[in-house]
Amino acid sequence: MEKYALITGASGGIGQSIAKVLAQSGWNLYLHYHQNDTKIHELVHELKQYQVTTFIIKADLSKSNEVKALASQIFQLDALIYTSGISKWGLFQDVSESEMDELWNIHVKSPMLLVQELQSKIMKNEGSIILTSSIWGQIGAACEVLYSTVKGAQNVFVKSLSKELARSRVRVNAVAPGAIATNMLKNFTQEDIEEIADDIPMGRLGSAVEVAHVVEFLLSEKASYMTGQIVGVNGGWNS
Repeated sequence: MEKYALITGASGGIGQSIAKVLAQSGWNLYLHYHQNDTKIHELVHELKQYQVTTFIIKADLSKSNEVKALASQIFQLDALIYTSGISKWGLFQDVSESEMDELWNIHVKSPMLLVQELQSKIMKNEGSIILTSSIWGQIGAACEVLYSTVKGAQNVFVKSLSKELARSRVRVNAVAPGAIATNMLKNFTQEDIEEIADDIPMGRLGSAVEVAHVVEFLLSEKASYMTGQIVGVNGGWNS
């Protein structure tokens, strides 16, 4: 039976890697993105070699009406993988109310709305829901108070929803990456990145494909008894 997964934020570093790993395993993919037309079309071109079906869906997930428009384009669904996200770096006292609203909508409200809209399709296929959280949602971070807060909210959403959907044989989990070599670190200097790497027990940043393989595992039958889990992918950093 064919399997279909929706990946939000598929033009980002982690989203692209998840798409490639799942396509290699035969998953058909709905690829959501917001702005990066070039990256999403390059991804679709690369995925052609795996002979899977791909659909491109453009939507701004900071807006409720576009979340619902995205959901209306999904006809069959076995997995929802929410990787969309943005971060804000700086002192909490300088965070604006509009920034609070933007991060809350993208990281918390939109995944909740999307699950509401698509839950019946996922339940029909006894599928999975996976959110891409963050190490900062587990332990918090100075100068990323807002980001840490919304990622912490994602984690509690996962734990709560997993209990509600367990009897329906729908599993809900999250991956919580640490420092991953993607554009999320583009505002850091090379010196900053080297200092972070030195602080990580494994001595290096993680790669997006390492996160993708954990997502693939959580979707598989090998993880059939795992739900409500926040799986750290962080090289032992602050574990």
